[in-house]
Amino acid sequence: MNDQIRPFRIEIPQRDLDDLNARLGWSRWPHPLQGVDPDDRSRGIPQSDVAVLVENWRSTYDWRTQEASLNEYPQFMTQIDGQDLHFVHVRSPRDDAVPLLLLHGYPSSFAEFTELTHPLVSPDDGTAFHVVVPSLPGFGFSTPLSSTGWTMARTARALVELMARLGYVRYGVHGGDIGAGIAGMVAGYDESHVLAVHVVTDPITAANTATFIPGMADRLDADDPVDKLILERMEKFNADGSGYLAIQQTRPQTVAYGLADSPLFQLAWIAEKFHDWTEVPLAPHVLLTHASIYWFTRAGGGAAHVLYEQAHSYDWGSPAQVPHGFSVFGADESVRKLVPAPDGSFWAEHDAGLHFPAMETPAVMIQDLRSFFGAIGEGHDRRR
Repeated sequence: MNDQIRPFRIEIPQRDLDDLNARLGWSRWPHPLQGVDPDDRSRGIPQSDVAVLVENWRSTYDWRTQEASLNEYPQFMTQIDGQDLHFVHVRSPRDDAVPLLLLHGYPSSFAEFTELTHPLVSPDDGTAFHVVVPSLPGFGFSTPLSSTGWTMARTARALVELMARLGYVRYGVHGGDIGAGIAGMVAGYDESHVLAVHVVTDPITAANTATFIPGMADRLDADDPVDKLILERMEKFNADGSGYLAIQQTRPQTVAYGLADSPLFQLAWIAEKFHDWTEVPLAPHVLLTHASIYWFTRAGGGAAHVLYEQAHSYDWGSPAQVPHGFSVFGADESVRKLVPAPDGSFWAEHDAGLHFPAMETPAVMIQDLRSFFGAIGEGHDRRR
């Protein structure tokens, strides 16, 4: 550590907890729409689902217990490029441990990796890691945003600086969702120091991402069964799955008012995605911890602005000639066609799990990270 890095603890004031409880009690619910099945998700997350979560948040969920659990992990704050950057940093007792940067996506937070951290640093079972888990700028405790312009590329450059500040000579990077894109950019900007990049994906995410690749639909053959499946998923995303992204990529400030002022809105906004993007159900307290982090830090608006910035950016970095690893969850035959895996890349397919494997199937995720980085790291100098 150095004088640019200071220890950090999560300490949400009691008045903020009281305010949250009061706001949840004052929740103003929309009128039910006659003729619509209460369980129909085609118009959004059902009110019955949100009502159960609200009651849990008010009456059962214990933030102080979760806060104490999160504070078991050493946390720090530093400032890079004018932005306060929060991160978890847990060093393994093993000298040969692989430094590993874990990057969350949307609508997630650094808490995505809590089930992975202690096993990964353990010196007793396979490859060990020194684990670094930042809150991406605009998310969690890396708020508020210091300025406009926080694209994935700018975030990647900040994370390169973070790893240098921590003194790591050689390190690996892992990410999912936007964290996967940032992971690749980190390698591109810091190729001489990055050992390898590992990312996670799933068929839905791969198809959704394909909708943003110019000319992708024209390159697919509707008579081919796999291509037809991809086209159907792309069409479904464009038709009824992309609304959350469209509004944040065009009017982030407008949606930020509701996300900052209404815990009901913030909860529903991310709960819908956790439901739609998971195959293994998450315990209620896992979702509510993410919702609480978003609420207490007012990160809903920050995340929306980050998505806006990236939608208006042409900086996607440059490919890095480092080893790549891919873990595919809910795997089917469509992913290999959509994911540009270099020849010889590590590739693991898993039936269970989907968009959030670090929370859905943490043991599988740990094994893949050990298998990939353990092989890559052999013989490399990882001295700090």
